[in-house]
Amino acid sequence: MHEMLVMAFDSTQQALRAEMLLEFAEVDIDLFPTPKEITAGCALSIQFAESSLSLVKEIIKNESVEIRGIFILTDTGYDNITI
Repeated sequence: MHEMLVMAFDSTQQALRAEMLLEFAEVDIDLFPTPKEITAGCALSIQFAESSLSLVKEIIKNESVEIRGIFILTDTGYDNITI
């Protein structure tokens, strides 16, 4: 089973831009409401498989997408993954 990660944003514009870029790169993603445990300025987040992390990070960096962070759900809540 693949671990799912959550990417949060400070703006809806950046969330929708990331969605477009990741879909264009054929990354399997889900756009969904930001979990209440994650403090972000945008109500939308993107969920994706941990196996796609390196590709997602490359796209975010190369396209200068502004994100709040990438998070993984643990037993104690959501932990930020350093990118």
